[in-house]
Amino acid sequence: MHPKVRPRPDYSFILFMSLKDNIDMQRLPSHIAIIMDGNGRWAKEKGEDRLYGHLHGVESVRNIVEGSAELGIKYLTLYAFSTENWDRPEYEVSGLMELLVDTIRNEVPTLNKNNIKLHVIGDVDMLPEAAKNELRDALNETASNTGLNLIMALSYSSRWEIVRATKNIAADVMAGKLHPENITQDTIKQYLTTKDFPDPELMIRTSGEYRISNFLLYQLAYAELHFTPTLWPDFRKENLYNAILDFQNRERRFGKTGEQIKDSETTA
Repeated sequence: MHPKVRPRPDYSFILFMSLKDNIDMQRLPSHIAIIMDGNGRWAKEKGEDRLYGHLHGVESVRNIVEGSAELGIKYLTLYAFSTENWDRPEYEVSGLMELLVDTIRNEVPTLNKNNIKLHVIGDVDMLPEAAKNELRDALNETASNTGLNLIMALSYSSRWEIVRATKNIAADVMAGKLHPENITQDTIKQYLTTKDFPDPELMIRTSGEYRISNFLLYQLAYAELHFTPTLWPDFRKENLYNAILDFQNRERRFGKTGEQIKDSETTA
């Protein structure tokens, strides 16, 4: 007879806790933006269609929103659907819209329970009527919450946003409401869909791709970029903690030298 084989101990919980314990809670990024990529590849690896991957991606959204709220992150932007995604196969777009409606409807009670306020950026007029109705209700129902600001980028692209902002600036110049010589970076920011939020300090992209993919091009000017090979349906709190630790181990110079940064920290 073979001796009884003892199961190998699972140390993942210890690793999970050590990652979180190593985070400096005084140096958290106030705004994290995430490109949630890899749902389709994750599903393909399992012999399923792409919608199966999107469905399981919702679990990752729940986990990361919860983890961000627990840490005290103030703003979390999730790139859920780009304007280019409308060109995907019709069955996938239709399924994504149905999933969006169901997810919003089901998640509002949890958002309220965790004091999370929902926001949306993007060309929402392109969304189906059912999705727009659910979004409107969810925005209204979470409007008084004061915790994490969850920003969903839906039917969004940065080039669309910049073109829209440029047209609105031009219209205000023509109407005499704005003088060209008075246009500054702050002026431009006020015409962006993100005008009510600070710029992201940390941008995470999953699935091993090293692209920004038309996401917050203006706002990410000084963000730290973290790329991970983990596919979005497998992305969990420990991956988030790892990204934050990576962020905290970097020296953010904003065009200055390292010596200047150290001098300013010494005199602060």
